[in-house]
Amino acid sequence: MPATNITLRLATASDAHAIATMSRDLIETGLAWSWTPERVARSIANRDTVTLVACDAERVIAFAIMHFGDARARLNLLAVRARYQRNGIGRRLVAWLEASALAAGIEAVELELRRDNAGARRFYERLGFRPVGIVARYYAGAVDALRMARDIRRVAPSPPVWRAPWQK
Repeated sequence: MPATNITLRLATASDAHAIATMSRDLIETGLAWSWTPERVARSIANRDTVTLVACDAERVIAFAIMHFGDARARLNLLAVRARYQRNGIGRRLVAWLEASALAAGIEAVELELRRDNAGARRFYERLGFRPVGIVARYYAGAVDALRMARDIRRVAPSPPVWRAPWQK
């Protein structure tokens, strides 16, 4: 499905149920449902967290939730409905969140994903995330997580060295 008319916006409380349902169906499959509509609504209301949605017309087709700390941000959740995957929507969500994090003075973004989720790992690696560790039994006390991180600081290029024309 082409992603030509997809818009990104901050989530509102009315989006909590759609986001929670997507989390249950696309991320928390086989686990106890922890990102319930109530938890998502608290996240949306939290001033230290950004909950972003991608919409096709009015329908939420993707979302991302990122908590902002002092120097690091944690990407808590990101999901794109199956028929919209591989159209750059996840990449757009992450880019929007990283730009916001940079503006807030954040140095790095961290996340966890199921250790055996090869597709998600490839997605994050293409965005520049690197594995930094394994967290045993992270999900529901049963499933290991792979922790990944990415330094998002923009390093300014070195200023040119001025030399007089006779100094080669």
